[in-house]
Amino acid sequence: MGLVIEHVTKNYGKLQALKGISMELKKGEVVGLLGPNGAGKSTLMKILTGAFTQWEGQIHFFKQNLRTELQQIQKKTGYLPENNPLYPEMFVAEYLKYSADLYQVSDPPLEDIMEKTGLKDHARSKINTLSKGYKQRVGLAAALVHNPEVVILDEPTTGLDPNQLIEIRKLIRELGKDKTVILSTHVLQEVDAICDRVIIINKGAIVLDQPLESLRKNQQQIIEVSFDYRVETEALARLDQVEKVKNTHDFQYEIYLKGTEDQRPAVFDFAHDNGLKILSLQLKNESLEKLFNELTPN
Repeated sequence: MGLVIEHVTKNYGKLQALKGISMELKKGEVVGLLGPNGAGKSTLMKILTGAFTQWEGQIHFFKQNLRTELQQIQKKTGYLPENNPLYPEMFVAEYLKYSADLYQVSDPPLEDIMEKTGLKDHARSKINTLSKGYKQRVGLAAALVHNPEVVILDEPTTGLDPNQLIEIRKLIRELGKDKTVILSTHVLQEVDAICDRVIIINKGAIVLDQPLESLRKNQQQIIEVSFDYRVETEALARLDQVEKVKNTHDFQYEIYLKGTEDQRPAVFDFAHDNGLKILSLQLKNESLEKLFNELTPN
């Protein structure tokens, strides 16, 4: 048994933010919590982290009851909130040590955490001197410093440049090998790139709960890529297995391919050989996009 949520309801006065939602999240999976603004994602995050204590239903973290064992559960939970509150006057290593002290971790693996989150070269930098992307890394490192069993990430890739995005995605996938990771976002591409499973919430109710792999079955492989310069579509069309190429906007392209073998390495090679920088690169999941639009109508 992992993280079990049963019939959880939360009201703000007459507004019902969560309507009796239930789910079970297992160790070793990254679950994408997807939904439009106001769907109830942040409310659920606040309940799971103990920020909200008035709600109906039952929640158990590995057999521990959230209502009666909140502090013990919080010691096993890492949380990166969307607004990522930090102490800007502190140094990075100092802040992470402070975070570890809050969890009463006597010998925190600061060097290892900073290495994993790409902060090793910024250990002695003041947080207020960092870019938005690196501040996001500090928040993520603080969420991991006590080696939690459950990691809750609310919009974790906000403000990251394309290279940082690739690194943080890789880190989150690594975390998902031995932890329960919940990734809350409204960006479909992030769920498709990182998660094993997607849960779509709309108007306080779960409208989809499905493995990503099942959504990818029998659909055409489409690569979405953005370069720093315009590229002739004919040049991309000459890549192996390409059926057609669309220039969707400025320097953005969709490449439609035959077969199931991932062709993103070929696009990397194309960019390198032609002196181009890749600003973004991901597989497009048309099934997920279609379902999201159908299940979360305006």
